[in-house]
Amino acid sequence: MVYQIKHKYGLNSPDVLSAMLQVSREEFVPKRFRSGAYRDSPIPVGFGQFISQPYTVAFMTDLLDLTGKEKVLEIGTGSGYQAAVLSILAKEVYSLEIIPQLAQSAENTLKRLKFNNVTVKHGSGEWGWPEVAPFDSILITAAIEKNVPQDLIDQLKTGGIIVAPIGPKDGQVMTKLTKMKNQTLKKEEFQKYVFVPFIEEKN
Repeated sequence: MVYQIKHKYGLNSPDVLSAMLQVSREEFVPKRFRSGAYRDSPIPVGFGQFISQPYTVAFMTDLLDLTGKEKVLEIGTGSGYQAAVLSILAKEVYSLEIIPQLAQSAENTLKRLKFNNVTVKHGSGEWGWPEVAPFDSILITAAIEKNVPQDLIDQLKTGGIIVAPIGPKDGQVMTKLTKMKNQTLKKEEFQKYVFVPFIEEKN
């Protein structure tokens, strides 16, 4: 899996690839799909959600430019695999999942595998996690059609980074947003992807 990420896609990030080598992907995949856990493809985890293909996980993680000191917010816990990778590269990871069964399952898996710097909560990602904000980085693992919710931007530190797939349902552009000193967002756009939609839960 890691060899393919490096040689097929040309992503040569030693820290990210090392982190992925330390996480057993099959532990986060439903048993019936474990034989294909390391294939270069997304895998369904139930409730219409997927664990992203390994390259996508690596690429999004690499865009965050983590140094090991960061507090990271992940929107969309899913199976918990992305959070596990982030936990090796960051100081603290807070992960929100709107589907309660997935939140509980991911929390159980992460605890069992002793990823002790990850905290999972059931809740809507659009509101962020103000109780533990601000964050150095925010990773959104679901498609945002137009704009990142303002609450998430407000919870990002100056100089912090948001990585998210942004665009219509039929295809999004992986986007890196850096919060500048004047509170504007510097935008960088990369490859196209297709993610499940960002689920909002309005009051």
